Amino acid sequence: MYDYRLKPYDEYKNPENEPNAYFNNAKPKDKSDRVEYDFDLSPTLLVPRDWNSQEDKLFYYEGTVWYQKSFDYVKAKTSNRLFLYLGAVNYEADVYLNGKKLGKHIGGFTAFNYEITDIIREKGNNVVVKVDNKRRRDGVPTLNTDWWNYGGITRDVKIVETPSTFIQDYFIQLKKGSTEIIEGYVVLNGKDIVGKQVTVSIPQAKITTTINTDATGTAKLSISAKKLNLWSCETPFLYDVKLSYNKEELKDQIGFRTIETKGSDILLNGKSVFLRGICIHEENCIRGGRAFSMEDAQMLLGWAKELNCNFVRLAHYQHNENMVRLADKLGLLVWEENPVYWTIQWENPATFDNARNQLTEEITRDKNRASVIIWSMANETPLSDARLDFLRRLTQHARSLDNTRLISAALEYHAKPDDPNTRIIGDPFAKEVDVLGFNEYIGWYSDLPNQIARAKFDIQFDKPVVISEFGADALQGLHGDSLTRWTEEFQEYLYKETIDMLSKIPQFRGVTPWIIADFRSPRRVLPVIQDGWNRKGLIGQTGTKKKAFMFCRSFIRIWN
Repeated sequence: MYDYRLKPYDEYKNPENEPNAYFNNAKPKDKSDRVEYDFDLSPTLLVPRDWNSQEDKLFYYEGTVWYQKSFDYVKAKTSNRLFLYLGAVNYEADVYLNGKKLGKHIGGFTAFNYEITDIIREKGNNVVVKVDNKRRRDGVPTLNTDWWNYGGITRDVKIVETPSTFIQDYFIQLKKGSTEIIEGYVVLNGKDIVGKQVTVSIPQAKITTTINTDATGTAKLSISAKKLNLWSCETPFLYDVKLSYNKEELKDQIGFRTIETKGSDILLNGKSVFLRGICIHEENCIRGGRAFSMEDAQMLLGWAKELNCNFVRLAHYQHNENMVRLADKLGLLVWEENPVYWTIQWENPATFDNARNQLTEEITRDKNRASVIIWSMANETPLSDARLDFLRRLTQHARSLDNTRLISAALEYHAKPDDPNTRIIGDPFAKEVDVLGFNEYIGWYSDLPNQIARAKFDIQFDKPVVISEFGADALQGLHGDSLTRWTEEFQEYLYKETIDMLSKIPQFRGVTPWIIADFRSPRRVLPVIQDGWNRKGLIGQTGTKKKAFMFCRSFIRIWN
């Protein structure tokens, strides 16, 4: 539990200079001293959790909340170092320990940390986090979205204790295009990091090798690894990987597989695979709040497995680590997405730096996860030269960090001027991607389901096509005929007609309908039907499956 105080006016431009600023956790020095807050007498919030679903008065709140936590900490070894790790804070976080500012982090869905070795005490520590979830025009995402702006410290907060020199980072994957060579690197952090030996061990593969660090503390790795049990959807085999330095050992479970494209095919371990998927928001619809726990992940990915999926699109931002860790074990392929959504400020250098940093933090965390096969750069972004340059630079950065995975984005199409039934996919950014993804809502935002069959697509690139979204709203339990909007029958009919239409696309290699479950959205205000929910889920907000879920489960089963 964390104490919290609202600060809706947030009047201090430089709170570090204000004696009454909350980060000091001040107490009156005597009976005449004026201190206008007291965390000890304040209400509390659970962490990790969003604030919206915990307090009725915070349900719609967008602004500043100050969190406070007091704690003691005794190190296991005097020479060890300590770091304060925060899994995600939406959206902007200013972090203080014992009255000293550790730093500012911008971005609501990626992890960050600060070293606190020289600040922490054995007794009477106090961490304060100023959280501001106000939507910003220069933000990533920007002002306008179609999901709930859950505020708060939404993922785990930890103190991580390390040796004075420790393994900070590693990348251990199959070399691009090979099933017999493991490549990567290990990075040390500390004062004495040059010319040090690091041991990499994969006991089940009978591999042990020692590598030496260079002037940057990086030790590069290249290992011959014949006859590996390759990770796949059917057999998601994970190897125990051990990294050792100076008697300290770091353990992970890593699967090895290849992913590439050839013409219009997606190849997993050299074999063509059809991506039978579903989109997922990071929300527990039954509880009505941000998903954060392993139990939440088991529910969401369990629904995907029940649908016979082998693929999930984690939209429209980076989901928590439980999701990709569990996907590794379940044999689910994953599309991860940077929250470059709709109308970003393409010409603002600070906005690009923000998007680039969030992409870096995403790849840093998940680059060893076998399940992750696609880094998505954006969703439904309108065409412009500035936007094209923005996305190209993001793509180049992603490839520089990880060249083993595929690049995509959820693009838009445009109607052919002389034939409105033909949709053109001619976005110049499609030249940059490996997998051509686009969203289509024929039958919902244009036409009706009984008109879907006449739709055609003019795809101007020889690349595999994944339909990253399609769908229709249906209120769970509302019934009628197949052309009565908002009914389960309408949604089911749209699914049937859409699947028939998409199956005629020669390059069709995957689909992620929108979406596994209803989710909150302040844009959706139709009384009785929406009431603040996007109803495109195959599962209603109570967890009850709609008719389209059953149909979807049937057609997904037949695709290979």
